[in-house]
Amino acid sequence: MPRDKSIALFNLVKSLSKNEKRYYKIYAQRGGYEDTKVTKFFDALSNQEKYNEDKILSENPDFNPQQLSNMKAELYKHILESLRLYHDGKIIDINIRKHIDFAQLLIDRSLYNQAYSQLKKAKKAATKHDNLELLLEISRLEKRILSYIIDNENQKRVNAIVAEVTSLNEKINRVNLLSNLESKLNSLYKKVGFIRDKRDHRAIEAYLNKNMPEYNETVLSDLEKIHLYNLFIGYFFFIQDFQSGYNEAKKLYELFTSNPSLILSKTDFYIQALNKLSIAQSKLSKYNEFIETVNKIQDIPKIPGIVLNEDINTKLYKYYYLHELNRYMLLGDFQSGVNMIQGMKGELYSFIESVDPHTTIIFYYKIACIYFGNSDYHQTIIWLNKIIGLTQVDIRRDIHCFARILNLVAHYELENMDVIDYYIRSTYRFLAKKYDLRMYQQYILRFLKGLNNTKIDEDISHKFKDLRTQLLTLRDKPYEKRAFIYFDIISWLESKIESKKVGEIIHDKAIKRINEQNKITIN
Repeated sequence: MPRDKSIALFNLVKSLSKNEKRYYKIYAQRGGYEDTKVTKFFDALSNQEKYNEDKILSENPDFNPQQLSNMKAELYKHILESLRLYHDGKIIDINIRKHIDFAQLLIDRSLYNQAYSQLKKAKKAATKHDNLELLLEISRLEKRILSYIIDNENQKRVNAIVAEVTSLNEKINRVNLLSNLESKLNSLYKKVGFIRDKRDHRAIEAYLNKNMPEYNETVLSDLEKIHLYNLFIGYFFFIQDFQSGYNEAKKLYELFTSNPSLILSKTDFYIQALNKLSIAQSKLSKYNEFIETVNKIQDIPKIPGIVLNEDINTKLYKYYYLHELNRYMLLGDFQSGVNMIQGMKGELYSFIESVDPHTTIIFYYKIACIYFGNSDYHQTIIWLNKIIGLTQVDIRRDIHCFARILNLVAHYELENMDVIDYYIRSTYRFLAKKYDLRMYQQYILRFLKGLNNTKIDEDISHKFKDLRTQLLTLRDKPYEKRAFIYFDIISWLESKIESKKVGEIIHDKAIKRINEQNKITIN
């Protein structure tokens, strides 16, 4: 087995829970190979923290290196088979497929009525959980069975199945079109971030209008609605229309709460729904709603019948950390945010290194903002440099751009005037190269350059006021307001004007916004 496949086997073994490992041993015992070299190899892999084939061979002299490739392939197959049996009845799709497999075996033995009975069980479950692909497979087998059964109801059944298959194909085609659009939009967002200008906006609208399938929302299946709402949420977030994104996220969440069985069969989508709703709530300063939604994410493991796997657990950890950071930023409680980061330093750092590059960049930037809000500019620069030093600049270009702006401000706060000119020039070049040199960035870069050329004893309070006035004119402009999502520079300017800590200014504003939202909710 090539080395990459060896690592794949090792990762599979390490992903098993204690119960899954125990079940594998039972499975091996039932199969009569409990004491074989394959199972010994399983134990050897389980005991390693890092894959080391040479060590396994040295500790197990009865292992023949020439037979190792076959042992690995056999073990990989046995583990997957044991996992399938272990999760039979727990994972809904596996349970449905079991009845479909039984039906196929019975058809091959010409036991058509028994096969039809198995398909009825599969169809009931697939319909309940809105699994369109499995329903289509069930219908295909139903047609095959009916070709062998002749009775007075036969023609009626055939007509019903044909109509059903036509409807299913239309739904599946619509799901594919919606999910393709959703993936395309998400991919573009991960590359550039929020739209930069009217040209971006028009390009996205034109693409959606050209590729959007026709639909009647009232008759869509649950799966179609999930993809439709996710598409709209992504679109509205992309163009910074967080109120409309919030409305769509609520519809998606309510789809799951109105049909709780969906939570069990489509847990991943449910987690995404809660995550997107909490993002919209935080952007709109709906603090109480935000906390309720985040609590629902944390309570997912307590849902009766829920099946948690490594992928779901990773998402739950990710959203826990991200939303904790969001909560401190939403409140302007930066000291508590710093306490959390430092208190979970080892665990958090190792987790950040294990997630995808997009999530890693978001973590780096949010942590940098927490430190900036707490006036710890040394740590701010350390975390921003993790972004600036990345080679994958085409992931979230927007964050790369604003990391450089915030880095300049942090250097100014530390009075590192000897490097300001250099960083201004390099930031200009970077923004120009990425076509992201907007009025916001130009105002700040000119301002910082002007400060760097200011005499030590000169009164510069008017310069902070002038920049604040300039930036306030941009805050309501559709394609300039995105800048204020990344960094509240207005509060930083006000902290310099009022001789206060930036965290105090942000905290006071945050509490005011939250109180205003609470009044709106109550009214």
